[in-house]
Amino acid sequence: MYRRRPRPITARSSTTFPIKAVENPCKAIPLDFVFVIDSSRSIRPNDYEKVKTFIINLLQFLEIGHNATRVGLLQYGSVVQPEFSLSTYTTKSEVEQAVRNMEHLATGTMTGLAIQYTMETAFTEEHGARPMNLHIPRIAMIVTDGRPQDTVEEIAAQARQAGMQIFAIGVGRVDMNTLRAIGSEPHSEHVHLVANFSQIETLISVFQSKLCSDMCEVVDHQCQHICVSSPASYRCKCREGYILNPDGKTCTAEPECSEGVMDLVFVIDGSKSLGPNNFELVKQFVNSIVDSLDISKTGTHVGLLQYSTKVRTEFTLGQYSTAQHIKSAVNRMQYMGRGSMTGSALRHMFESSFSTKEGARFNIPRVSIVFTDGRSQDDVSEWATKAKNSGITIYALGVGKAIEQELRETASEPDEKHLYYAEDFEKMAEITKKLKSRICADKPSDENMCQCENMIMFQNQVTEKLKSLVQNIAAMSKRLETLENQLVHK
Repeated sequence: MYRRRPRPITARSSTTFPIKAVENPCKAIPLDFVFVIDSSRSIRPNDYEKVKTFIINLLQFLEIGHNATRVGLLQYGSVVQPEFSLSTYTTKSEVEQAVRNMEHLATGTMTGLAIQYTMETAFTEEHGARPMNLHIPRIAMIVTDGRPQDTVEEIAAQARQAGMQIFAIGVGRVDMNTLRAIGSEPHSEHVHLVANFSQIETLISVFQSKLCSDMCEVVDHQCQHICVSSPASYRCKCREGYILNPDGKTCTAEPECSEGVMDLVFVIDGSKSLGPNNFELVKQFVNSIVDSLDISKTGTHVGLLQYSTKVRTEFTLGQYSTAQHIKSAVNRMQYMGRGSMTGSALRHMFESSFSTKEGARFNIPRVSIVFTDGRSQDDVSEWATKAKNSGITIYALGVGKAIEQELRETASEPDEKHLYYAEDFEKMAEITKKLKSRICADKPSDENMCQCENMIMFQNQVTEKLKSLVQNIAAMSKRLETLENQLVHK
């Protein structure tokens, strides 16, 4: 449960804060920075004020502004209460006053719920986070003093997978394993435990170093080409025409073509509008695609989830390594036959299906085929955008009453290469001839042409299978119509 309570910015005189003067904030890279503050009943009022002091002292090292670091804050107890978003304030003085005005919730400790809100709401563009393609680090600093009353491990992993860098600060008797489950790696840089709230101030100098240092200058990064800094961390990047090797440090030029190897996840509509007979045709379509792929441990991996009102993982990317096992799993699928929550399915695909836990591999193209036959009962654009921004190529396949706008919001760009609709299948052969990804058009290197040819081959296969599927669905519909007429006349 989330609760919003507007707070006017008015000064209070009852509490004084020993603020540490800083002449010049560090000129670190811009950040999207969200404080996530435990406001449970186990924190005494005096200690709650010390947390406020810690936050305000930490702000002194940040250059806050619309084009600099943006700061948001939420506190949580039994519910999550957003205090201000990343887009609310553009000056340090406004942020400081808002922190001073915070009121202690003094309820439970739903840390997992707070992390979920941070990932799903606080770090959205709607609430002031900058687009993922700008590569602005998304920093969450979680301060807690007790054991969570809900689970944190899974949701924290999803948050990190979604691009959040999490600092976990524990005070008092917090379980260190819980902090490690929350914080990013390396834990030595992201997880901190102090004995009491009086000692939390000792972390100011620690975080000053993390937030103000260029990590590429102070560590032996061993990046072969380019080192890119972020607070307390860094990543290696390759120059144009090279790809990063699995070691995350070295680079390789224009590798040999991998014969269309990919991690492919089917997202299949199992709603009642499809009908059990057509669902069987969709299963045949999936299996015919599987037949055309090179499935093996080192080749293409396939996962599949079905959705209606709920989302169900039928099998993960890492579950099967032969086409026969995959096809058998497809044949065993049971039709769900209820609502159509495409947005929830896209979220599950983005957060879970392409995680390393479910078998996704490093540096392998990630592709999803989303099949639907009707209007979604929830929003599709947010999670489709997140998936595409993370590098997943999405093909949206619509049949029957599928809504064109939803298909466009789901599919990767450009539409003509990634969106298919049943009524237009006569044009598929013509479109297939024109298939070239943007990477091929913009950068015609051997590597990119190799990737382009793989995608053309894959899309040709998809097109042919879809033609067959639509023909079968049309024939089935005609037979059903004939049968209905016969029954009426009888």
